[in-house]
Amino acid sequence: MKAFQVKEHIHPSKIQVSDIPIPKPRTEKGEVLVDVHAAGLNFFDILQSQGKYQTQPPLPFVLGAELAGTISKTSPIPKGCPYEPGDKVFGYAQGSYAEHVTVSWKTLLPIPEGVSFEEAATIPLTTTTSYAALVDRANAQPGEWVLIHAGAGGVGLAACQIAKSLGCKVIATASSDSKRKVCLKYGKVDEVVDYTQKDWQKEVMRITGGKGVNVVYDPVGMIIPSLKCVAWNARLVVVGFAAGNIEKIPANLLLLKQVSVMGVYWGATAVKDPPSAQRIFMEVLRLLASGEVKQVIYEKPYIGLENVNVGLKDIEDRNVWGKAVVRIKQEETQKAKL
Repeated sequence: MKAFQVKEHIHPSKIQVSDIPIPKPRTEKGEVLVDVHAAGLNFFDILQSQGKYQTQPPLPFVLGAELAGTISKTSPIPKGCPYEPGDKVFGYAQGSYAEHVTVSWKTLLPIPEGVSFEEAATIPLTTTTSYAALVDRANAQPGEWVLIHAGAGGVGLAACQIAKSLGCKVIATASSDSKRKVCLKYGKVDEVVDYTQKDWQKEVMRITGGKGVNVVYDPVGMIIPSLKCVAWNARLVVVGFAAGNIEKIPANLLLLKQVSVMGVYWGATAVKDPPSAQRIFMEVLRLLASGEVKQVIYEKPYIGLENVNVGLKDIEDRNVWGKAVVRIKQEETQKAKL
């Protein structure tokens, strides 16, 4: 099979999909073989390819974590598995940038009717991370102000929509006028702020009537500057470090406004707390089915495994808004029907 394989820790832009096929992965106990139709592109893939991520598979490994596809015709069906060959499924698994991947059937869910493979591939890590961060970790409440950094990104837009579904008032930050328009159009946010401007926190304080925000959602690495515009008893959630720097937060700043800083690591949650992961998946699917939350896929198509590195470079260069997805099996990317 073809796959985007990391043989040494280098930037993904230097990796080429080889014309020499690698062996199709073998299933282990409790696993099924999935034919991958589409896969979500993520910033952390760039880090993992370089050996800089918190979880690193042994070399060589296939990159990618989010997938949507079908149970392979040659897949074994473990005892208790509800799926049959040909069933349309989505989930998360190391090695999704490949034509085939093995995965525990317990981490898969059926693709809802009317949802495309591309749309389904955006759910496993992106929308679920945002839900876990805002609901389970921050406990965002109706009427509260929520500040969402990088609001035009994949997790950012999901967070904007989820916060609005909770009845919160949302301020999204973005670095360009075009991305701020994306936040307003797709995120349905109340206000937008340019966080590249000096003293952007003053604008946040003005918007909130001098009270500050109750919740901060940060996939960038902006906890310390955000502490200048938070309310008493605020909750700040660390989602990622897209800016490249890991902050060292002065404890005295947390004390002054009695704030809490917490992390959300969805990939580990799904492994360590399967019941919570299942509940969150079900809630996300409910929001998608109701139309309260919609998947926003970047308009530029990345077609074929050979364009994984192109998509990841666009993410790194901040040229992407919404969620970037690579189409792997092109002939069957139409709306999925159960």
